Amino acid sequence: MSISHEGSLEAPTRHPVGWRDSGFYDHPSLNEELERVFDICHGCRRCVNLCQAFPTLFDLVDESSTMEVDGVDKKDYPKVVDHCYLCDLCFLTKCPYVPPHEWNLDFPHLMLRAKAVYFKEGRPKTRDKILASTDRVGQLASIPIVVNTINAANRSGPMRKLLDKTLGVHPEATVPQYHRRTLRKRLKGRSVDTQKAEPVGPTQGKVVLFTTCYGNYNEPHIGEDLVAVFEHNGIPVGVAEQEQCCGMPKLELGDLEAVNKLKEVNIPVLAKLVDEGWDIVAPVPSCVLMFKQELPLMYPEDADVLKVKEATFDPFEYLMLRHKGDKLNTHFTSPLGTVSYHVACHQRVQRIGMKTRDVLKLIPDTTVEVIERCSGHDGTYAVKREFHSAAMKICRPVVRQIKQSAPDHYSSDCPMAGHHIEHGLADGSQAQHPISLLRQAYGI
Repeated sequence: MSISHEGSLEAPTRHPVGWRDSGFYDHPSLNEELERVFDICHGCRRCVNLCQAFPTLFDLVDESSTMEVDGVDKKDYPKVVDHCYLCDLCFLTKCPYVPPHEWNLDFPHLMLRAKAVYFKEGRPKTRDKILASTDRVGQLASIPIVVNTINAANRSGPMRKLLDKTLGVHPEATVPQYHRRTLRKRLKGRSVDTQKAEPVGPTQGKVVLFTTCYGNYNEPHIGEDLVAVFEHNGIPVGVAEQEQCCGMPKLELGDLEAVNKLKEVNIPVLAKLVDEGWDIVAPVPSCVLMFKQELPLMYPEDADVLKVKEATFDPFEYLMLRHKGDKLNTHFTSPLGTVSYHVACHQRVQRIGMKTRDVLKLIPDTTVEVIERCSGHDGTYAVKREFHSAAMKICRPVVRQIKQSAPDHYSSDCPMAGHHIEHGLADGSQAQHPISLLRQAYGI
């Protein structure tokens, strides 16, 4: 039946990404679809406060000769696309025209298609390709001696100005440190006893930690904290014999062939582990989302991709599933006081609810104040010269809420978002990952 009214009472339907279809990379066809969708967005404007993509579009329309989408030069369409970082919030929280509505509007997937077309045409800068190569950069930056040089350069004002001039990395943007002793090195050779692993609900009771590029090279202590918390709860934690980037940075760049190459490395290894009875967790929401949503939408008929999807969990989702089966250790020794908890976008769109909040609320004398606003970081968006100010503007409401709350701790499931908020606060305080707070509450 045709839907002739605004919105729908049905749940949003996500169609697969037809990235291998013959017309996917046709630029005129892309522009035609962009104009159609932009016209719908122009008439609605509900998403104006989500990110900079929509204000950019509406400014282009309002400043055009016709004050309609047909007056916007198609050469300006990339200005809108560049500001979309595929958070999916417009699709899941705002747009009344998503499938099954007859207008079939999926703004993030259209932006992904545009990014893929632009990538094929050679539009991305060298800077963008380097920033999206998280594994290669991490491998280089973690080499002894090199790691000290890179970390020192990232803290140096003159070097940051040079980096801005040569690559377009904003001199004030927060950039991560690198570690010689990566997380995979720290966890190598550990003895993992799976004999007492106990299945509960959909969980098998033993997990493989997908360390992620960021968790491996930049903040290995987060992975160590996760291992400590899970093992404190009787959940053995292992690591895969090999691992490469999940592919999210390449996806956001539009380099879908690179995503495919990374999938061909990761999925066979992870699928084999699932067959052996392991579940999969990762400390960065974007990486969890990659296996839960993005790869299944790119490969909807790949049995191994779907197998990995069903076995992949957000860490706090996993802990709450264990709690439902009375298998979560709730003996906490250290209250946390007030925690300002920022919900990362790529966790919100997993449709699992606020599991991090639910776990932290189990800690006695702990109040969790939830902030459901985008931080504006998006992995690489906030570090780019041309987008840094927009990223800081998006972050302002989050910073304002934390300042008003004056909490004992502030936290985000996305460690990069946490540091971006930290940068906005500019008061010397530090964000802490929720799994680190949980370890602190356990006193382990």
